Amino acid sequence: MNVLDIRGLTKKFGNFIAVDNISLSIREGEIFGFLGANGAGKSTTINMIASLLRPSSGEILILDRDIAKQSRFAKMNLGMVPQDLAIYEDMTSYENVSFFAGLYGLRGTELKDRTEEALQFVGLADKAKSYPRDFSGGMKRRLNIACALAHKPKLIIMDEPTVGIDPQSRNYILNSVRKLNEDGCTIIYTSHYMEEVEEICSRIAIVDHGKIIAEGTKEQLTATITDMKDIRIEVKSLTDVPADQLRLIPGVRTVRLDEMEPVIRIHSDAAVDNLNRILKELIASGAEIRSVEEQEPNLETVFLTLTGRNLRD
Repeated sequence: MNVLDIRGLTKKFGNFIAVDNISLSIREGEIFGFLGANGAGKSTTINMIASLLRPSSGEILILDRDIAKQSRFAKMNLGMVPQDLAIYEDMTSYENVSFFAGLYGLRGTELKDRTEEALQFVGLADKAKSYPRDFSGGMKRRLNIACALAHKPKLIIMDEPTVGIDPQSRNYILNSVRKLNEDGCTIIYTSHYMEEVEEICSRIAIVDHGKIIAEGTKEQLTATITDMKDIRIEVKSLTDVPADQLRLIPGVRTVRLDEMEPVIRIHSDAAVDNLNRILKELIASGAEIRSVEEQEPNLETVFLTLTGRNLRD
């Protein structure tokens, strides 16, 4: 059974086409990754699914019912975890969850039980009487999730639920996503952290310039680019790395400098033997190389190949 069906969905803003005739089906029980760089049409599509934007044309069905014709049914079966926090800092955790659950018609004992269950699920039961203004970023994100799931929707959209939080909180949220899915929720998951999507999503769609340009499992997507390779070079410092010169080497498609590690990530044609040339360029510039690794294509390689840009661009 499909929890979500999108048919010929289009959204125009004046002469600009933000979403261009998208069709997509998400099956019950999936964690569906929806990827797109800024401006690709991803957020516009999500906002239309959540009834926050009206489509210019096309249909959106939740559990086989058109959301334009049966909006209340759609809203009762949809939960939305927005990228921007949707919580009130002058209300306690309990009051926040209870308020949002109440918007779906929950009352009395049922409202109380669902609110407590949601706080327990996200690990904030002991913070029921505390105010979010005193919470860490990770705790606020978890409360945001609790507010979206207290009414027990069949479909939950999680739009960048781990942005700007520490690794421990990120792991907690990813485990919560898995548990929600095990409990029967179908999830649409967006993230600028490709490793998260690779880790938890059963199927993935990539959107660019308002169109879905690829769809499938991680294995199916990576199998489409066997002509590419990734080179990972760890260096002592990125200060002396001649990125512009590396980009001129035959076969090199993209060069990305990751300051967190620090690491040079090079996306290159697999048929071109250019590793020695790359290393000579780095040595000549004075860069101190610590490790070198050629890797099989991953989801990030797919994204770069198909869109020509990094997911975080």
